[in-house]
Amino acid sequence: DRANSVRDYLIDKGVAPSRLVAKGYGESRPIDKRFNEEARAKNRRVEFIILERGSGKLVQ
Repeated sequence: DRANSVRDYLIDKGVAPSRLVAKGYGESRPIDKRFNEEARAKNRRVEFIILERGSGKLVQ
């Protein structure tokens, strides 16, 4: 799936696997709920959440 593909790519580029978590939400969390190609294109995405080292707080 897309999330794991991106995770594998980042690992191949030198990011430590212990620093990554891949979660695929697929059809469960679409940002566009319409049933057309434009909506499908918007929903084919990867989102990153960056946490502060040590505290685990979300970086703004």
